Amino acid sequence: MQRATENSLSMKLKKLLPELALGLIDARYDTENNEIQTVSIPKIKSGADLFVIAPESSGKSTAIVIGIIQQLKKAFEEAPRAVVIADTKEKAFELEEQFKLLGAHTNLRTFTVFDKGLIQYQKDMIYEGLDILIGTPKRIQELLSTTGIPTSQLKILAVDDAETLYPKNIHTLIYRFADRTKKLQFLIFANRWHEKFDDLSERVMKNPTIINVD
Repeated sequence: MQRATENSLSMKLKKLLPELALGLIDARYDTENNEIQTVSIPKIKSGADLFVIAPESSGKSTAIVIGIIQQLKKAFEEAPRAVVIADTKEKAFELEEQFKLLGAHTNLRTFTVFDKGLIQYQKDMIYEGLDILIGTPKRIQELLSTTGIPTSQLKILAVDDAETLYPKNIHTLIYRFADRTKKLQFLIFANRWHEKFDDLSERVMKNPTIINVD
C-alpha cells in the first residue's frame, strides 16, 4: 500500500477500502470525488436504498461501481452478491470493465450476460462462482426464470439508467428479485425521475434516500 506516498490519500479515499483506494489511484481517477459520488457512496456503504437522479455523464455509473466494490470487499462463497442491470450489452461491458479497473486490487469476480449470448454457457459461468453479475434486463429475466441466477447470497440490486428500462418491464424484474430476497439493497440510478419510481419505492424499498443533482 505504499504507492500513494507522492500523492497522499485524500480524506475521502481514506474512508474507502484500501484496495479500492489503490485501484482509484492506479486508474488516475480524480481522488476528489464529484458530487454524485461524494453524496451517494457513503449512503451505499450504509446499506440504504437509493434513488440517484442526475444528468447523463455526471458519474452515476462510477458511483455504482465504487459503492458495490466498497460493500462487497472481497470474493465470498459462490453465488452472486450483487446484480447490476444495464440497458444495453455495450453498457454492461463498460460497467464490467470499470469494475475490473477500479477493483484490480481486490479478488472480486465479475461476469456479464447479454441477449443472444449462449444462455447455457452463461449459466455455467454463473454457477462456477462470482460476486457481481452484470447484464441486460431481458437476459437477466431469462436466467432468473430458468434458475440460472442463485439468489441465496444476493445483497445488492443496482439499475443504471433506470428510466430507460421501464418499457422493458424493469419493474417486474425488480419485484421478482425482491420477492426472492428479503434483505436486498436497491440502488436505482437514472437521468430523470420516472412516474413508476413511486410505485417501486412503496412496494419494495425501505425509506429510500433520494439524491437529486441538477
